Amino acid sequence: MPNNLAYLMLIIWPVVMVFLFRKLPADRALIWSLITAYLILPPPPAAFDFPLMPPLSKDSIPNFAALVICVFMYGKGVITLPRSILARICIGLYVLGPIFTVFTNGEPIFFKNGDLLPGLKLSDALALSINQALLLIPFLLARELLAKPEAQRQLLLALFLCGLAYSLPMLLEVRLSPQLNLWVYGYFQHSFEQAIRAGGFRPVVFLNHGLWVSFFAMTAVASAFALWRTDKTQKRSLYFLAGGYLMVVLILAKSLGALLFALFLIPPILILSRRLQITLALVLTLLALSYPILQSADLFPADSLVAQANKVNDNRGASLNFRFYNEDILMERAREKPLFGWGSWGRNHIHDPANGTILSVTDGRWIILMGVYGIIGFIAEFGLLCLPLILLWTTMRKLPAGSLSNYAAPLALILAVNVIDLIPNATLTPITWIISGALLGYAERLERDTPKRGIKGLRWKPLM
Repeated sequence: MPNNLAYLMLIIWPVVMVFLFRKLPADRALIWSLITAYLILPPPPAAFDFPLMPPLSKDSIPNFAALVICVFMYGKGVITLPRSILARICIGLYVLGPIFTVFTNGEPIFFKNGDLLPGLKLSDALALSINQALLLIPFLLARELLAKPEAQRQLLLALFLCGLAYSLPMLLEVRLSPQLNLWVYGYFQHSFEQAIRAGGFRPVVFLNHGLWVSFFAMTAVASAFALWRTDKTQKRSLYFLAGGYLMVVLILAKSLGALLFALFLIPPILILSRRLQITLALVLTLLALSYPILQSADLFPADSLVAQANKVNDNRGASLNFRFYNEDILMERAREKPLFGWGSWGRNHIHDPANGTILSVTDGRWIILMGVYGIIGFIAEFGLLCLPLILLWTTMRKLPAGSLSNYAAPLALILAVNVIDLIPNATLTPITWIISGALLGYAERLERDTPKRGIKGLRWKPLM
């Protein structure tokens, strides 16, 4: 169980944020307060659970504190809805969709031993909608405060510097095993067996899982090389050297997926033009979106991929087959309530009819959304993540060469890779929402300054 320090850190973090916002410009204060909160605050189950409210944890407390501080210091105009009609629709579905999920899941689920999963109540609708709104705060604040190129540079710089700082506890856990969360906050946040890899250990530090740590390290590597390419000062070579060091740390973190992402990202960041980087980001996003569609329609060649994986390594083949099997049975479950899903309390899982034991495993964010919030929830969340890339691409086509921000393109690639990683994993973090909001705000500013309109049916207004 979390110790007193874990709860104390959650309580005092808004005070730390007030200090940051008083000492730093708004864009830098937002970046540093939310990213450092994500990296060092205790992960769930450390949370305050009040009636009629979602659990208040590191995923929500910094967001709410940022909203209150920004409104108090800069006025209500600091958080507004996007100008895109599609973005507004996605936000409405994202926040209000859980209400319809609750209304369509009032019935309990009974098991033969007398246990049951409760039906959802009005209080669940309130808690789920509040939780969704809290998760969106970084997206909305970043849209207003991080839309300018210099703010985007500060975001890349923060990811790079935080990656350097986080490499130290990562290396410690690679050597000693994941112990920091236990030593500092009194509990281990996940299954220790999943931290054992290749005769060594995968670092977890203060995040939910080792995969989250590796993905953040990959983001830091990409940020380092993006800064190396765009920087014109004498510090330029330091970014390259630091990027190489972070790459070594990423290799030691023993996550094949994050390592492949880094190897894929670095060449485009170093070589391709900004336009081609954004185009590649859009293509990657569309490929990611095609997987749930093909899988839902039973058109994805899962058996062929498992056969190829078995040729490489039996364990990898078995792991891939296990993942596809669980996606198939969870998709069958989701089809029973396709629009708004099954809601919370584990109702989206496959259960043993005799005693209610959960028999399924949810890994990818997409299958979690399809089961919990249905097709509407999937469209809302993935729409908010993908729409900034679509709008940025359509707007840049009308702009003269050289008019794009040096920093929007690598951020677009990082976001696209994050969307891809939401297929096998659930690495949706505040950093994901910050980058998505920053790119949406930047795309809106470009559209405002461009005489012609973008996609037919999308209306825009100037940002404040």
